[in-house]
Amino acid sequence: MEFDNEIKNRIKRIEGQVRGLLKMMEEEKECRDVVTQVSAVRSALDRTAALIVSKNLEHCIREEQENGDSSENLIKEAVDLLVKSR
Repeated sequence: MEFDNEIKNRIKRIEGQVRGLLKMMEEEKECRDVVTQVSAVRSALDRTAALIVSKNLEHCIREEQENGDSSENLIKEAVDLLVKSR
């Protein structure tokens, strides 16, 4: 699958968040603040995973429709991927 710049930029932002998280730990910031940042990183990763799955599903369904195939299995696979990512 080809990943567009939107997804790559999201990953770069997450990378920056993780670096900031590590810096917070090295500076011995408050536990509450560190946990808040961990939660933000996790949420960003979850949203990015959902975006990747949805874009892939959309692409695959269009291919299946062009070939005249059923897309039921693709939808089930996408849902399974989303569940697994949680």
